[in-house]
Amino acid sequence: MELMGFRTGDGTGPLSRLLIDKSLSPVFQPIVSMRDGSIYAHEALIRGPKGMPLHTPDALLAAARKEGLLLDFEIACVAAALEQWSARSQPGRLFVNLSASALLELVRARSADALMKYVRELGLQPRMLVIEITEHEHVSDIKGLSEAVQEVQAAGVMLALDDFGDGRSSLRLWSELQPDIVKIDKYFTAELSRHAKKLQTLRALMQIAEIFGTSLVAEGIETADDLRVVRDLGISLGQGYFMGRPIPQPRDAIEAQATEVLRDQRVSVMPAMRTASASGRRREVKIVHAPTVATQTTHDEIDRLLEAHPGLHAVAIVDQGVPVGLIDRRQFMERYAKRYFKELYGTKPCVTFANLSPRLVERDHDIDELVGILTSQDQRYLTEGFIVTENGRYVGLGTGDQLVRTVTESRIEAARHANPLTFLPGNIPITEHIERLLASGGEFVACYGDLNNFKPFNDHYGYWRGDEMIRLMASLSISHCDAQRDFVGHVGGDDFILLFQSDDWESRCERLVEAFNAGAAALYDEPGQIAGGIEAEDRHGVLRFFPFTSLSIGAVRVRKGQFRTAEQVANAAASAKHGAKATHAGLFVRQGESMFAELGA
Repeated sequence: MELMGFRTGDGTGPLSRLLIDKSLSPVFQPIVSMRDGSIYAHEALIRGPKGMPLHTPDALLAAARKEGLLLDFEIACVAAALEQWSARSQPGRLFVNLSASALLELVRARSADALMKYVRELGLQPRMLVIEITEHEHVSDIKGLSEAVQEVQAAGVMLALDDFGDGRSSLRLWSELQPDIVKIDKYFTAELSRHAKKLQTLRALMQIAEIFGTSLVAEGIETADDLRVVRDLGISLGQGYFMGRPIPQPRDAIEAQATEVLRDQRVSVMPAMRTASASGRRREVKIVHAPTVATQTTHDEIDRLLEAHPGLHAVAIVDQGVPVGLIDRRQFMERYAKRYFKELYGTKPCVTFANLSPRLVERDHDIDELVGILTSQDQRYLTEGFIVTENGRYVGLGTGDQLVRTVTESRIEAARHANPLTFLPGNIPITEHIERLLASGGEFVACYGDLNNFKPFNDHYGYWRGDEMIRLMASLSISHCDAQRDFVGHVGGDDFILLFQSDDWESRCERLVEAFNAGAAALYDEPGQIAGGIEAEDRHGVLRFFPFTSLSIGAVRVRKGQFRTAEQVANAAASAKHGAKATHAGLFVRQGESMFAELGA
């Protein structure tokens, strides 16, 4: 069954032969609801035969232009996607890609009714189909395109505008076509958690979408941090490798790592506050551009290659773009110099003695992945380095020094704006968040949490156990706050800031105190638990008994106009904390008015 009578060329061009043989096949990537992580739809993306020059979309499009088959190629892609979707009896919506000119030509040649008849004959419902307009060139006939779109929408098909913001999909096109869905170009979501300007752009697009009644899809979500910001920003739909890469079989669920983020109740700090949590952060590793060899390359050829490149620390073995092994220079030269090696193995394939399980690191890598390599038992990367890939294909080599440097730089960067122990926002993002709350004019509660008898515990059991106590406070603070409305920051040491907008903040604090006190007691060893505390030296060097570490929280209600600066709010909360410790209260609430007067405002 064909969507329309498209040409396949004369069979002499590589793409023409693929069209004749119907060798195009779709892969499907999920489009995800940010509300609950369910799959809203799948987008069909076309691929050529695996291992062939025309496998990738870019190569296919280039061939279509060269052979003059661009329109016919696009239509063939849609036909392949619909037929495969029909064959799988897959429920849910399907996004298919068409350029504006292809959609216009289709409607003019066959009419929307004829197209919908074709869709129904495949056992599909038009209302579950979304035509995604992808622009490869400027749209000249916007009026004609608008009429075609209206005809298609009248037949029940939804319309999406792809890659908005990449310079080709314009605001005028959005206004003229009135699409049901607009997909935001991945530029605006790439490292969104680090770029305040991108966040502001997305907020502006959300306002436009509300005016036009359009749903938004954030494309290119590739990290946990970016997914969390997109979720908290309120964009309804998302798409990206982090939630699911394109695969031949449609998914029943998104990746577990994405589900965990969407269900995570931790506070997300918007990029204006510069959270620098190392977890999930992606960085681009530095690359040593180096020649590669094939699996059948001989040891004699490897020797000549290394002699020609004296600075090369290793050589990658690559098969059709995919790395399969690594040869360490030092080890190879030692082996090659041995007596009779050249006579016995000189003409043998290099894979004989190569490391066939080399370290592979994606060019756009996850820092946690690199930390895992640094702490692994296999430390060969320190001498032979590792192979850098991009989407699984070889792009170059990396060294052990580069690996250590990348991780170190990331940790230093993280420490500037986030506490290195808990990775909660530090002083700078705390200040920025308070300023944002003050600027909004809304009421909130500023709480300062401090641990009683923590120093004796830390001195007695050591820093590792002390760190465990601090992390306990951090995790419980997060779990007792509403991630959508409340903020948890770590000032340093055992001091924490909690900024509540939740109406039930008081009961949350009380439950936090109760939970922490119980958890802290469990960190003492058996003699300490029996005694209810420990004996330790006080600040004057006198040995005395210290009860279990406990939590005191001082709280200040902040109402509109009471404070002008974040420093005044923080000082008021700190003063309330002193009141809590002085009265031995788990939670001590002081009204903002009296504190405001004390601050000389």
